[in-house]
Amino acid sequence: MRGVFGLVGLVVVLAVVGLLAKKQMSSVSVVVPGIASPAAGATPQQQSQQIQKQIVQSVENSLQQARPMPDEK
Repeated sequence: MRGVFGLVGLVVVLAVVGLLAKKQMSSVSVVVPGIASPAAGATPQQQSQQIQKQIVQSVENSLQQARPMPDEK
């Protein structure tokens, strides 16, 4: 009897996780701020290079920002 409840519980958890995953996958695509979509008429190589440049710029901008210092106690 204990095994049956364990199996039913596992099936319920898998169903919930499956529904959440389905909902997440079907949601509207999220646009990451700061990264523009590649040009529509560009070749895959040009799109890749554009994305790489945007990522490098994003990393450089992140490195330029001052890091908040913790409060001294």
